[in-house]
Amino acid sequence: MAKENKDRDALDKGLIRDLAQLLNETGLTEIEIEKDDLKVRVARHAAAPAAYAVGLPAAAPATSAGPGSAQATPTATPSGPDPANHPGCVKSPMVGTAYRAPEPGAPAFIDIGTRVTQGQTLLIIEAMKTMNHIPAPRSGVVKEILIENGQPVELGEPQVIIE
Repeated sequence: MAKENKDRDALDKGLIRDLAQLLNETGLTEIEIEKDDLKVRVARHAAAPAAYAVGLPAAAPATSAGPGSAQATPTATPSGPDPANHPGCVKSPMVGTAYRAPEPGAPAFIDIGTRVTQGQTLLIIEAMKTMNHIPAPRSGVVKEILIENGQPVELGEPQVIIE
């Protein structure tokens, strides 16, 4: 009986690891399976951005960021008005993983204070192994960056504020 419980524990841990890896690969935030008398639910909540304050500068930009980079990036935490309601909010057009640079070690596409033109790449969202360039919907100045480099993003999630 003890061997059966040990085998089941090892199976459960392996299954949980596999499900967690599947969450990372697909950008999903939650997955649940049920088999016989075993029910496993693995959930992840996207890291909340670090600091959001209307009219206040964000943290200093990182020197490099990109796919696979572990460096911190200037971000913001909603403490005031909902950034999704801001007229200059650029929202994620898809589910995936957001990257601020074209590759690891490369300079970020944008930083706080960057002047952008309509159509200029703001970031990349990787979805299903495809790198999708996210263009600026209008010209202006980047006031806030609301996502971390390498962060999973949901459809419609606020990413950048351009004024």
